[in-house]
Amino acid sequence: MKKFLTRTATGAAFVAILIGSILYGKASFGALFMLVTLLAVSEFCKLTKSYKQTTFSIWLAVLGGGYLFIATFMVFLGVANAPLTLYTPYFAIVAYAFIKQLFDTESKPLDNYAYFVLSQVYVALPFALLNILATAGAEPGTVYNWLMPLSIFIFIWCNDTGAFCVGCTIGRHKMFERISPKKTWEGFVGGAVVAVAAGVAMSRFFDVMNVWEWAGMALTVVASGTLGDLVESSMKREMQIKDSGNILPGHGGMLDRFDSTLLAVPCVIIYLNLIGIL
Repeated sequence: MKKFLTRTATGAAFVAILIGSILYGKASFGALFMLVTLLAVSEFCKLTKSYKQTTFSIWLAVLGGGYLFIATFMVFLGVANAPLTLYTPYFAIVAYAFIKQLFDTESKPLDNYAYFVLSQVYVALPFALLNILATAGAEPGTVYNWLMPLSIFIFIWCNDTGAFCVGCTIGRHKMFERISPKKTWEGFVGGAVVAVAAGVAMSRFFDVMNVWEWAGMALTVVASGTLGDLVESSMKREMQIKDSGNILPGHGGMLDRFDSTLLAVPCVIIYLNLIGIL
């Protein structure tokens, strides 16, 4: 009972902070996801250090990921006029991390290079790309719009809820039992139905897209989010850990909470670009 109450309280606080920060404005949006980026990159690096005994500098990876988010925030949310120049320090950080590795005689260079890059591409980049989504459908004269970033999380939550309810009730056929024993195809379909229903409902209130485009975005989030969940599950299974961290009592780490987001964000950007919203 105590674990259930802890999990419920943490989940409610997490959702409230996330929704409130996105709705309040671009400053709170940027501050929240800057913090999430720093924590998620640090968490990923600590996992690789424990599992693969990597020796690359965690603080350089965190600094790089944080700067990538800030630079992208400044470029796409209208406070910078020299985007290419703005990214120069980021590439300098990455270059320094690689050069520093050349002088580490006790390291495994291939593992260090690979996991450092993965910390940037797999973890930091998707959060940076959220800044691009925050420009989609903005009113004339403004650069920030909360709708698309919040929509991704709404679809993810709807998908998770539908998949859990349907999977627990009638789930029989396993998706990837070796990786995630509880996921079923019935649950996947159930989650997709709930997410699409949410998309149809959103089309009633937000005319930035028609009902079919909202439904298409929901399905994009379902497919890519489920893949993101499975990818993180496969990594945790190889590391033989249950959670990526313990920063969120009852919910694990940052990567556990945002695993679906990491692949959903770039896929939604591609989708919105294809239909002409971005």
